[in-house]
Amino acid sequence: MLTPAFIQRRIAHRPNLAKILDNIGWLFFDRIMRVGVGLLVGAWVARYLGPEQFGLLNYATAFVALFGAIAALGLQGIVVRDLVTEPDEAHTTLGTAFVLQLVGGTTAVLTILATITWLRPEDPLTRTIVAIVGLSLLFRSSEVIKYWFESQVASRNTVVVENSIFLAMAIVKVGMILKQAPLVAFVWVLLAEAMLVCVGLFAVYARREGIPHCWTFGSDRAKRLLNDSWPLILSGLAIMVYMKIDQLMLKEIAGTEAVGLYSAALRISEAWYTIPTVVVASLFPTIIDSKRKSDDLYHQRMQKLLNLLVAIALLVAVAVTLGADRIVSLLYGPSYIASAPVLMIHVWAGVFTFIGVASSKWYLLENMTRSLFFRTLAGAVVNVLLNLAFIPWAGAKGAAIATVISFSVAALFYDLATPQTRPLFKMKMHALSLRWIYASSK
Repeated sequence: MLTPAFIQRRIAHRPNLAKILDNIGWLFFDRIMRVGVGLLVGAWVARYLGPEQFGLLNYATAFVALFGAIAALGLQGIVVRDLVTEPDEAHTTLGTAFVLQLVGGTTAVLTILATITWLRPEDPLTRTIVAIVGLSLLFRSSEVIKYWFESQVASRNTVVVENSIFLAMAIVKVGMILKQAPLVAFVWVLLAEAMLVCVGLFAVYARREGIPHCWTFGSDRAKRLLNDSWPLILSGLAIMVYMKIDQLMLKEIAGTEAVGLYSAALRISEAWYTIPTVVVASLFPTIIDSKRKSDDLYHQRMQKLLNLLVAIALLVAVAVTLGADRIVSLLYGPSYIASAPVLMIHVWAGVFTFIGVASSKWYLLENMTRSLFFRTLAGAVVNVLLNLAFIPWAGAKGAAIATVISFSVAALFYDLATPQTRPLFKMKMHALSLRWIYASSK
């Protein structure tokens, strides 16, 4: 176990809590490893490539990410929910989700190839890079393995696989820098990593549960999953628009170098976004269980989750804002110093990202996935409009301002729109007010 010994002793009489904390520990280990190694190696790659080529690489990954929701089909939370509530149907749920995501990945790749060919008919380098990165979506179907281990609160199995491959690919990137490899070589590494993760996830599942030959596809189950997930697919598309459209619009309005400078800031700012994902992924099964037991217990646990995430987000935002100049200079060097003001602004979007990750699960448990889509769409529309207004005026800093405002619209203020979501807005405002810290200290 990764849980410290003194904590293990105090929770020994609560095995479920011990399991949750151990799961969180493994997931945090995974994310800390990725944040640390990813930032260091990523910064080295950025220094080596320079803002222009680094901007092109990030443009390609942002472009592909816009279509990632088609590959994922919004199934993660729904599949985990069904695996927890209907364990006897696990083989059908896993088999059906796997086939659906395989079809979704294929559709996404074909759409990417057609779209980039239409947008960039006279830019073969950009088309090639986008095509290579896009092929990685074919391997997203293996994520059903992660859903299974998440439902069992046993994420250590997938952490070991993904971290091993991640570290191996980081070493490969360092070797490529030393050998002065071209930009396209780094793109092929991204595809190789996706392939190896796919193989590794199936290997660890086979070792623990056996070869998944008993997985079955159920047409009724597919209809049910898609009926629940289609608003989440649209929501995922909207999320990618308001999280990635800034990089695409920057390239069109301000050029590839601006994308490189902006992306350097994002690498630092968004590195922290894994924290709410880890916490929520580990606590989601217990929140599902609390809803079945008592509404009061369910609301208490949701409030505590929001309180925790807001506290972490504010600490990160303040620390990064105060140290932005030094952080950028240390990681990226003088050629990226213009990224520091961007980072000071963009890091505050994390406060709303942390809130949004937790509240999206609330929408799911309340069967309000359509509202989840519309709140995300509102954020996406605001982001596009503000980018059009702010990028010509302030470049990368304008894109960062647009991101913070649009994130606040989607993750916080949209909840004022309907009576059903206003209680959630009050919970978020309670967390942001930090009054709970004073109450808990009494």
